[in-house]
Amino acid sequence: MAECGASGSGSSGDSLDKSITLPPDEIFRNLENAKRFAIDIGGSLTKLAYYSTVQHKVAKVRSFDHSGKDTEREHEPPYEISVQEEITARLHFIKFENTYIEACLDFIKDHLVNTETKVIQATGGGAFVYQKDSDPEFRFQTNHPHIFPYLLVNIGSGVSIVKVETEDRFEWVGGSSIGGGTFWGLGALLTKTKKFDELLHLASRGQHSNVDMLVRDVYGGAHQTLGLSGNLIASSFGKSATADQEFSKEDMAKSLLHMISNDIGQLACLHARLHSLDRVYFGGFFIRGHPVTMRTITYSINFFSKGEVQALFLRHEGYLGAIGAFLKGAEQDNPNQYSWGENYAGSSGLMSASPELGPAQRARSGTFDLLEMDRLERPLVDLPLLLDPPSYVPDTVDLTDDALARKYWLTCFEEALDGVVKRAVASQPDSVDAAERAEKFRQKYWNKLQTLRQQPFAYGTLTVRSLLDTREHCLNEFNFPDPYSKVKQRENGVALRCFPGVVRSLDALGWEERQLALVKGLLAGNVFDWGAKAVSAVLESDPYFGFEEAKRKLQERPWLVDSYSEWLQRLKGPPHKCALIFADNSGIDIILGVFPFVRELLLRGTEVILACNSGPALNDVTHSESLIVAERIAGMDPVVHSALQEERLLLVQTGSSSPCLDLSRLDKGLAALVRERGADLVVIEGMGRAVHTNYHAALRCESLKLAVIKNAWLAERLGGRLFSVIFKYEVPAE
Repeated sequence: MAECGASGSGSSGDSLDKSITLPPDEIFRNLENAKRFAIDIGGSLTKLAYYSTVQHKVAKVRSFDHSGKDTEREHEPPYEISVQEEITARLHFIKFENTYIEACLDFIKDHLVNTETKVIQATGGGAFVYQKDSDPEFRFQTNHPHIFPYLLVNIGSGVSIVKVETEDRFEWVGGSSIGGGTFWGLGALLTKTKKFDELLHLASRGQHSNVDMLVRDVYGGAHQTLGLSGNLIASSFGKSATADQEFSKEDMAKSLLHMISNDIGQLACLHARLHSLDRVYFGGFFIRGHPVTMRTITYSINFFSKGEVQALFLRHEGYLGAIGAFLKGAEQDNPNQYSWGENYAGSSGLMSASPELGPAQRARSGTFDLLEMDRLERPLVDLPLLLDPPSYVPDTVDLTDDALARKYWLTCFEEALDGVVKRAVASQPDSVDAAERAEKFRQKYWNKLQTLRQQPFAYGTLTVRSLLDTREHCLNEFNFPDPYSKVKQRENGVALRCFPGVVRSLDALGWEERQLALVKGLLAGNVFDWGAKAVSAVLESDPYFGFEEAKRKLQERPWLVDSYSEWLQRLKGPPHKCALIFADNSGIDIILGVFPFVRELLLRGTEVILACNSGPALNDVTHSESLIVAERIAGMDPVVHSALQEERLLLVQTGSSSPCLDLSRLDKGLAALVRERGADLVVIEGMGRAVHTNYHAALRCESLKLAVIKNAWLAERLGGRLFSVIFKYEVPAE
């Protein structure tokens, strides 16, 4: 936490200086626009939540006004770009030790400017110390309809166990006085370490078997005849009673952590068995995403339940109480009308030390934890065509587990950073501070990558998608809303001029030859991805690299994954009712690859829903850009023109601003349209959407996943080479 005082020599709360030395925008971000507060005061830690409005820049596109002109100039861009200010809502969550609560609350009170706040909603046992008439309440949000029932074990200073049957039916069923406060208190007595996170750090370096008595210490080799593992703990701290030696702080902290975690795991297992539940969610700031803690609790649950009960952990689990308190005051805002997404630029990693404090201050302030959530103005829901929404996992590879892939991708993103900074500065040539902001972006994203090298779990499950999204969030943080806007504008203009010739060439082919040409066009268009280092190097060095050159780059058939023959056979059957297509890049990809493919489907009698990103990411096409592109194509092609007019071709937004695709978080309007039109084919193109995510996604309808592998390391790992082709046509089992 930021230093909330402690400038004097005294150690009591009364002697705390009532000021925060860290700049408020580092911890209490956007406090001047705060609207509502909630607080969860535990026995050891306080969690604060507040809602604010955030002003930031967004890139907008619109068609040129050609009224009064006879013709458009041949090389005029297809649309104009502007950057506008937009106000959005954001939720902020902050954790700090109770030592600083008076100073922090005074700081908030002194720095509020325009606020609707009259009352701070409070929960937690400590809330009664500061607000005698508080009314604690929990409310649980569902991710999918199959989450209930479950056991919620909240590990704060003590342990509270809640049986949850529905969103509004739950009851406290038990608890324990042995929890996070016990670990902290005994740890402080044993090691003289006063900071909770420092205790966890000590434990991560310790060897508990130096202090604990194990089964093999009691039975020797005979433990095998008893069917027991020799590594089981027979007695926590058992060796300290008889050994004539000093034990290290690290070993004692590790033994203590195991003792508390095993005890909580066994208690949770017993309650789960008592209430016939097979899922236990663990929350509370005792866990902190700390791997030793999670591993010990998981082992304990598995051991005592014989694998019948599952231990589950939540990101930012310690904010459950603060979120519940906040929701109590937010009901008038109709929270069901929108969704929330994490802002990785403003969220800290687990166990993160304050970056702005010197060693002396750091010793006093300990650590802090921040979580920021941006409000998305439309609700996000599952794609109705997912085969089994509860089991759907978007990401193909979990980098938290795959050390080799993690090392490669972190290095890859580090090496790409110079190019991203260069592109960001070039996108704002008239800005006097663009270079300065770009350097701040570089430092922030670099720091996050270094955190992930040391703590891969710091921001939750680490994936290529999370690395890409974090980079986009950091760019937005420093007002680079669309660094590729001018690149996309130029490439869209060039591709539009080529569109009539490409369509004429396709129409001149026989049916079967045309189907292969259309697929190759889709694949060649997908080569134009500025997010791929191998491609961006070609595009920057060779301005004449175009559609035909990209076709020649493609792997010859048979492709790395090749279901084309099955796809061609399907096309000889009846037309699909409606195809949902998730588009990837601007320029040649969308205009010369996707639209000719869309046009062929329309000619077959298939309706098409073309889904594009709601906001910018790399050179991916956005919904607003696709509307202008479609309008221009309709002016050249009667097939597209009539389909738009008759609403057989519908352009919609995905609800995403990511280079990847999460089919469990799509715009509610898109999901409704998919149901209404009876979509029976899903087409997903691009590495981000069809390889890094959704490669294993199971759907209830036919699907086509296609991409060109534009990364040599990934291609080799998949058994191919650079520009290998993925063409994966899947039909659901009967």
